[in-house]
Amino acid sequence: MTGDSSPRSEQPADQPEHPAGPHEHGHSLYEPTEFLDAPPGEQIAEREVSLRRRVLNLRTIGSIVFGVVLLYLLFRFVLNLDFAATWERIVRADVRLLVVAFLVYYATFPLRGYRWAFVLGRVGSRVRFRDATEVLFLSWFVNCLVPAKLGDLYRAWLLKGNYGESISRTVGTVFIERIADLLVIFGLALAAGFWSFRRISRPEVDALLLAGFALAAVLVVLVTALRLFGHRLTEVLPHRIRDFYERFHHGSTGALTARSIPVILVLTLAIWTLEGLRLYFVILALDLPTVNLGISSAIFVTLAGSLLTAIPLTPAGVGFVEAGIVGALALYGIAAEPAAAVALTDRAISILTVILLGGLAYAFSQKVRRAHGIGPGTVAAPG
Repeated sequence: MTGDSSPRSEQPADQPEHPAGPHEHGHSLYEPTEFLDAPPGEQIAEREVSLRRRVLNLRTIGSIVFGVVLLYLLFRFVLNLDFAATWERIVRADVRLLVVAFLVYYATFPLRGYRWAFVLGRVGSRVRFRDATEVLFLSWFVNCLVPAKLGDLYRAWLLKGNYGESISRTVGTVFIERIADLLVIFGLALAAGFWSFRRISRPEVDALLLAGFALAAVLVVLVTALRLFGHRLTEVLPHRIRDFYERFHHGSTGALTARSIPVILVLTLAIWTLEGLRLYFVILALDLPTVNLGISSAIFVTLAGSLLTAIPLTPAGVGFVEAGIVGALALYGIAAEPAAAVALTDRAISILTVILLGGLAYAFSQKVRRAHGIGPGTVAAPG
């Protein structure tokens, strides 16, 4: 990225004015819908997306407290967990294997960054791999602090602040990432679950696999319809929504071609295989007694838990994902204490380390400073 100080593009005359002062909802922070429909050329004040204000407000603090309380209630009253035994198992873990799990997890970020840069390039946004990876990692950091996946919107805002890109089109590229993630998660979960339970009749597992297959089929139909017929919606939508939708539609489907789809799916498959390997090494590090979980089992458990990160009530699905991991491990006969130790250790790697390293990246990133208006000028909007 260059240090070009070219001004941002002017707001087109036919674009509706975006609210800049206090809004009808009674506070100064942008709601996601307001944030998304901002015209492409409009500057969005730093105070409106301030991370400090997003974190230090009652909704975010309440969501964190809710997740922690939910986790405590699950461990204390549902599982009747022995906290001392669980903690002892965690502190006795093999540090070398935990380091491997850490490295495997962080290997996913370059892959995610390359995939996003690839998708952006297919819709006309030329962002270097290194820059895309940095912005994506910063969004991961934000997602670990605030609920409702607001880190995805922050990613779009950083791209706008550094490259002048349309927020709604960028959100479209993130949307197609999420669809690819879900399709691969369902596919891998089906394969891993089938292999893990091929000799065991478990009705609850069969129901989960059937639901996963049905949801994957629905997603395929949804994306196909969006790609082939989605442009027709512009004929019936109001002008303001139409402008937003056209940019979103271009971002979400513009990259879907016969040549690009296999690349996106292969990258996504590699990402989620590494996610499963992370949990596999965590299980090995904790040396669970009388348990012989293979890679397919670890992948199944990881994917079952990862689906719960979509629940918008807490940052990174805190409370829900841990419950999902413990529940999935219970299908393999793992007791509450070792299952909880696995869940907590795995989440420490995937959340706490991101908060620590992401906080450092946030503090020193020139992209953050530029988007917040305290660094070199931004790159002009393309085209």
